[in-house]
Amino acid sequence: MIKVVFMGTPDVAVPVLHDLNQNSDNDILAVYTSPDRQSGRGRAITIPPVKSYAVEHDLEVSQPVTLRNPIVQQELAKLNPDVIIVAAYGKFLPLEVLKIPTYGCLNIHPSLLPLYRGPSPVISSLLSGDKSTGTTLLLLDEGMDSGPVIYQAEIDIASEDTGRSLTQKLFTLGSGLLTKYLSEWVSGSLEPHPQ
Repeated sequence: MIKVVFMGTPDVAVPVLHDLNQNSDNDILAVYTSPDRQSGRGRAITIPPVKSYAVEHDLEVSQPVTLRNPIVQQELAKLNPDVIIVAAYGKFLPLEVLKIPTYGCLNIHPSLLPLYRGPSPVISSLLSGDKSTGTTLLLLDEGMDSGPVIYQAEIDIASEDTGRSLTQKLFTLGSGLLTKYLSEWVSGSLEPHPQ
């Protein structure tokens, strides 16, 4: 059984969490997502899609404002995860968090790194007129999307693709990579390579 902490926020991260949760080899210890926030004219409280999924499936939810808080780090460390999976979480993971899981923090990034590091890789790819793009499963380090690559997969960009549709395709692709390679990663049979 692989003990997993999942970190993600928007709707594109929900299928990744769903696939992890459906795999009987995984034990989801907790789901970390952004805090609820006010939105719209009525300033109604909206909750992140990842939280909605987690609550519906009786998963433990944590919504820290920052992961730099030592108390938040201690709570996370007490979970003793084998691995932390990050998919569109929107927060930087400090070194103290990166050191917690036995097998590191794995990130699904929607570009073929080292191309388009940072927060807007899908839009960058579309604006550049790329004919194809892909998803990278990487081991996080202290840099911005600079860690070693575990696996990459490429797809064509369709003429009708928008930022939203392409982002959904890329996270679905990433979820497939995670499903296929997570147990191999934890067993030590995959060797990451530098970008």
